Amino acid sequence: MIVFFLLCVVAGMPASGQILDVCASCHSEARCEDKLDGSGKVCNCKYGFVGNGRSFCQDKDECQIGAMRICGMHTKCHNTYGSYDCTCLSGYNPSNNMAIFIPNDGTQCQDIDECKITGLCGDGGRCRNLEGSFECSCQVGYQVDNGTEPFHPHRDKASCKVVDCGQPASVEDTVLLSATGTTYGSVATRVCDEGFIWGSGHNTSVCGADGLWSGPTMVCEDIDECKITGLCGDGGRCRNLEGSFECSCQVGYQVDNGTEPFHPHRDKASCKVVDCGQPASVEDTVLLPATGTTYGSVATRVCDEGFIWGSGHNTSVCGADGLWSGPTMVCEDIDECKITGLCGDGGRCRNLEGSFECSCQVGYQVDNGTEPFHPHRDKASCKVVDCGQPASVEDTVLLPATGTTYGSVATRVCDEGFIWGSGHNTSVCGADGLWSGPTMVCEAKCGPVPFLANSEVVWHNRSVVIHRCVDGYHSWRGSNVSVCGSSGTWQTATLRCIEIKPALSHVHILNEKCVHWKAEKYEEDSEAYKVTYTGTRDYQRSFRDERKQIVSSKAEQLKVCLHLLPATNYSISITALSARFTASITTNTSLSEPPVPFVYYGEFETPVPTLRLNRSANTLDPISLYQVFVLPVEDIMVFDCSSPGSPDPLSENKFSSKYITAQILIRQVGTQMNFTVGDGLHYGGFYNAPLEKGRTYYIILRAVSQWKTALKSSCVLWAKVRGTSYVLMVSSLAAAAAVGLVAFAILGGYSCMWLFKKK
Repeated sequence: MIVFFLLCVVAGMPASGQILDVCASCHSEARCEDKLDGSGKVCNCKYGFVGNGRSFCQDKDECQIGAMRICGMHTKCHNTYGSYDCTCLSGYNPSNNMAIFIPNDGTQCQDIDECKITGLCGDGGRCRNLEGSFECSCQVGYQVDNGTEPFHPHRDKASCKVVDCGQPASVEDTVLLSATGTTYGSVATRVCDEGFIWGSGHNTSVCGADGLWSGPTMVCEDIDECKITGLCGDGGRCRNLEGSFECSCQVGYQVDNGTEPFHPHRDKASCKVVDCGQPASVEDTVLLPATGTTYGSVATRVCDEGFIWGSGHNTSVCGADGLWSGPTMVCEDIDECKITGLCGDGGRCRNLEGSFECSCQVGYQVDNGTEPFHPHRDKASCKVVDCGQPASVEDTVLLPATGTTYGSVATRVCDEGFIWGSGHNTSVCGADGLWSGPTMVCEAKCGPVPFLANSEVVWHNRSVVIHRCVDGYHSWRGSNVSVCGSSGTWQTATLRCIEIKPALSHVHILNEKCVHWKAEKYEEDSEAYKVTYTGTRDYQRSFRDERKQIVSSKAEQLKVCLHLLPATNYSISITALSARFTASITTNTSLSEPPVPFVYYGEFETPVPTLRLNRSANTLDPISLYQVFVLPVEDIMVFDCSSPGSPDPLSENKFSSKYITAQILIRQVGTQMNFTVGDGLHYGGFYNAPLEKGRTYYIILRAVSQWKTALKSSCVLWAKVRGTSYVLMVSSLAAAAAVGLVAFAILGGYSCMWLFKKK
């Protein structure tokens, strides 16, 4: 290491005969200055740096000697690179009003009088300036919140708040009348409570700076309210209390809306006379009109109807407790059934406690009521049972009866055309008011009811039978009534029941044109049929073909031909109008060949001929398109309209086979269309390639319709394009060039002659 240092020193020394450039060796933070003796230059570190001036100059920390010595009183020193600066401590301001300064200009830090800032100590605060700070205390009527005096509002988080004495304390026998507030200086005024009068002392309190209320000294004396006449109302007794009074009720009165003792104003109570209410019922007695229901009233009773007074007293008195006393009377029962005829004719009497009841003997029933009954109270009585006229019995006749009341007998015999077969022929009127029997059965002389094929009996009475057809059959002429004649034989109904069949059946479509069906009729009259059909298309939502026809015919096999449109879903219904029967069928028509438009056939020699066509709208337009075929004449012997054609007209074989040059959707074509062959544009994804000159072509227009998997087409020859040969084209050009040269020579000759004449 030493050897390395010596080498560096030797290397740094100038060689013999060389002059050392001192200024070039100075440090970047040094200055090159003249030596004081004038003997040459020397490197000195700049102000704020210390070192040898050549190999190093480092920053000098001036603040090391202390802020007070270098910056002055109440300062803080900040070292910087090559220098320093000063700032004032909190609570002091620099005399030059600069936040950062160097004291060489005489700047010093002066105390700030913070108390000049309005409101520094907040509401109710007093400020006192200190050297480099300040302190706060509270004015009279305010006290420190969150601290003690003196305080610093920012450091101590304290403030002054107004003194609040809170609500004034209660004073015996007084009521707080008003208070101006609860803070320092507020005044509270009191008056004597109800039942007291102001005797002495003052009645105000003041909130002091210590947060306490002063006073009051008032004394309130009791008032004897019982000296006021009628204070407790009718029937009331008054008792004086300290600052108040209370009421109770006299004998014969009780408290209304409260309990004793009570205050009439505070409790809203009063005394009212005792009322015992209506006297309670007493068994077997009736109450006579009473003298009243209040205290001291008397109620008198007598025995009820059917009873007699046996013992005890018959009066009750309303007591002070609001209850009736007594009575003690006892009423004994009377046996009314000892009175003859009490229940009337046919009646039976039964004695009850204090009353009686009636019921009816056998053969009698209650009139205007039910058993048991009371003849006076219920207005009921017993009357003899009456069964009324006997009900009719099938195939019998009633002989004159002995009567219609209980025990009467009615006798019957068989009606004309019938004989007595079994049972008895009498009826008896019973105690229940109903006739019993008879059980006799009268049989018709004609025997069992007649049977009709496919029919059933609706009603019969052994001499008359009504028939009707069973389900699935209907009546076909004839009478439906069978009658038992006087000869003892049935006159049988002529009703015929035939099977019900649908008015039309076997509905089917033939050749997508005509609808066929079979008619079922029971008369020879004509039947009217309404044929309704509706067509829709999956590929054309707006399409709807709705039509109908009316057909009248006597035939059993019918046919109606409809003009159904191709590629359409049809729903067809046929209604037999008089039979009100409808049958339905659905069918889908197949795709037909599309109509070809009217074309203007022409023969052209231009390679870009414009062709024309006219067309009419067709219902197949939404699923149809036009294809334009180009066919070289020399390669075509026969053209197949169903041929697919070459999809790429630019293939290598384009001049030796047919190809499609354009495809156009028919719904995009109006009633007329012009088309230019070979214009170099694309139509429906096909390139309309220019025609080769010198060749002859046929242009064929094909109309194509496609629905689902079906495809139909039709074709028409549109034009013939003749090509121009190469030799003929060259000859024509040569002739045109010769004519041009002759014209140019003649023009040149005239020009020369004109110039010579000018000269």
